Amino acid sequence: MTISRATEGHPTGPEPIGGLPAVLAGTVAEDWAGDARFAEYTAAADPIAAGTTTRVPVTRFPARLHEGGGTRIVDLDCSTDLRTASPATTPALLASFVVLSASEPLTTEPEATSELYYCLSGRGASRLARSGGAEAGTIPWSAGDVVVLPAGCRAEHRCLDGRAVLYRVTDAPLLRYLGAVPGEPRFAPTRYPAERTEELLCDVARHPDASRRSRVSVLLGNAATPETLTVTHVLWAMVGVLPARHIQRPHRHQSAAVDLITACPPGCFTLVGEELDAHGDIVDPVRVDWEAGGAFVTPPGLWHSHHNESDGSARLVPIQDAGLHTYLRSLDIRFSGSVG
Repeated sequence: MTISRATEGHPTGPEPIGGLPAVLAGTVAEDWAGDARFAEYTAAADPIAAGTTTRVPVTRFPARLHEGGGTRIVDLDCSTDLRTASPATTPALLASFVVLSASEPLTTEPEATSELYYCLSGRGASRLARSGGAEAGTIPWSAGDVVVLPAGCRAEHRCLDGRAVLYRVTDAPLLRYLGAVPGEPRFAPTRYPAERTEELLCDVARHPDASRRSRVSVLLGNAATPETLTVTHVLWAMVGVLPARHIQRPHRHQSAAVDLITACPPGCFTLVGEELDAHGDIVDPVRVDWEAGGAFVTPPGLWHSHHNESDGSARLVPIQDAGLHTYLRSLDIRFSGSVG
């Protein structure tokens, strides 16, 4: 098939000659190959190992970032390490602390398909409006609640006490990379009450097999995601307990995680590394100490284990882009083979 560009005086362009496109006298031929690049396979097949694409760094964000008064959003920004043009915590996700004072509400309307909020402290409500301004209701929230909002959702967040802190994760960096804008919402605004999550966690902890399971936790799902079983079609969320004197043995997955620590005594930490030894332990790990109200990034593909050397239990809420990876069939979650 010959495709020619229309030229003045020739509605379908000149006829090709000898199989090559002809160019009228006085016109300029465009070089469509100007941006083409070529590389020998072994030199370009792994741009991460070559350093062309940066790795996702293990990064810790302390709780002091959301201390003090004044309504504001504090982005947990790794854009310098990731070489992204706008704030990002992982290549696909942006996590933030949202601080609300009673006298100053905050309105959000991100260019994202998924927006998740975990209430760290305080209580309040989010008044929702659809694209175009039509009211869509008000969702109340308090400490321990999770709320997810879909694309095209404008929300005015208001604290009902003196102060509230929310932990927020969106997939805005993913859309910016794709050059896409949010389309139709893929799920309805949904609240996960803390009391229901706590009830289920207690049931899990009392199960006879609890001590043999890799973790004591509850995964948050949604009626709109029956295939991926995730909180949204992009985001994955878990509310978990790390019992006293317990170890969650090494595991890994191809989704990046931003782990929020909601409660912990001293002596809780995560080990992260690339390899396991013959006993299934991480070789030369990086240690990330936990802090209540703080968060940290667990990079994709790295082995990581969670440790509680204290006499009290700890709580964590990991958020990942595992909804997307599950849909792509690329999550590839693996465990070291033994459970502590």
